[in-house]
Amino acid sequence: MKPLEHINSYYAASVNSKTNYPPLEGSKKADVCVIGAGFTGVAASLSLAERGYDVSLIEANRVGWGASGRNGGQIIGGFSGEEEMLKKYGEEFESVIWNMRWEGHDIIKKRVKKYSINCDLKWGYLDVALKNRHIKDFYQEKELMEKYNFPHQTKILTHQETKDLIGTNAYIGSFLNQGNGHVHSLNLCIGEAKAAESLGTKIYEQSPVLEIKKNKRATVVTENGSITADTILIAGNAYHQLDPKLRNYIIPVNSFIIATEPLPENIIEEINPKDLAVCDPNYVLEYFRLTADKRLLFGSRIKYFSDDKEYIEKQLRKKLSKIYPKLADVRVDFAWRGTIGVTINRVPQLGKLAPNIFYSQGYSGHGVNMTHLAGKIIAETISGTMERFDLFNNIKPIAIPGTYTLRKPLVSLGIMFYKLIDKM
Repeated sequence: MKPLEHINSYYAASVNSKTNYPPLEGSKKADVCVIGAGFTGVAASLSLAERGYDVSLIEANRVGWGASGRNGGQIIGGFSGEEEMLKKYGEEFESVIWNMRWEGHDIIKKRVKKYSINCDLKWGYLDVALKNRHIKDFYQEKELMEKYNFPHQTKILTHQETKDLIGTNAYIGSFLNQGNGHVHSLNLCIGEAKAAESLGTKIYEQSPVLEIKKNKRATVVTENGSITADTILIAGNAYHQLDPKLRNYIIPVNSFIIATEPLPENIIEEINPKDLAVCDPNYVLEYFRLTADKRLLFGSRIKYFSDDKEYIEKQLRKKLSKIYPKLADVRVDFAWRGTIGVTINRVPQLGKLAPNIFYSQGYSGHGVNMTHLAGKIIAETISGTMERFDLFNNIKPIAIPGTYTLRKPLVSLGIMFYKLIDKM
């Protein structure tokens, strides 16, 4: 597999600095070898480096090349599968799960400050309602926030208040949450990688892994080198190619994003003067926000599997125009695709393939937040504290044989199924 450079996305075009770490060559040793330099791998590497471990981080392409450098940049509290976890562990674990919902936010906030990462981090988020059941869910969420003394401002808004706030009639109400936010994903990922490097982590790019030799000390093998380590972490998520078992645990789902030309100030004042990230609660959802240079970044899922800019632009422009008709003819400068790892039961998968080989994947659309929590939990586990790891590891992944091979028809069927649910 030939290594690749970043796709032509808004993030890649506006990155603070491009990475150029060397390929892996020769035989190396480490305490921990992390495979995959997206958010999971980078967050885990930094957490481990902060604890004093000798870490090697190896990436097939470039740091943040996959979903971590392509996503919507929305920092959303919680993770999919919380209800499944409560079902298994009972209400006595509700507070534990509640605290984990927001821990990724705190990790991001502290790291951006500690390591002076310039990544356009903003706080402010609007869940928008399309149906009455969405409003009902908002009230239940607000009750839970009040129960646990959520420290940030929240407010449920009427249709008119929502229209006044974001300049559209598309929604019947909304839930404002100043605890969620948005970020330039690729700049955050690269910034954290540089922080890990500053603490001694060795980073190798353009080095696809060919094999993992499982022994007491496992060895990761590439075309021109190898790393032997006490512990391995596989952090490839939906882009993972190494282990057939892991590939069948997740369904790779495509998400598509466009970024418009920079918008004039009068339009900004009408559609998003508070600089909020906006998202609806549907399964086949739509989300949007402003970038630092005032582009509207708009994303959704469509039944498509390629990277043709014109097609992606055409399909997403239709969706955007229903929300903001006056933006129907706005110029689109970027259009791209990323892949999300979705689990059958929606629970993120933190587990082991062998006593010294861990994996973390399957965040089902909550990746920016959950990857940072997962990285910390993996670091805790390698350090000998298993409690939080076991909360995820004890919920066994549901495998569908042939998921990777049959991903296109499965994704098409899934989108049709969830569109029906959204309409109910």
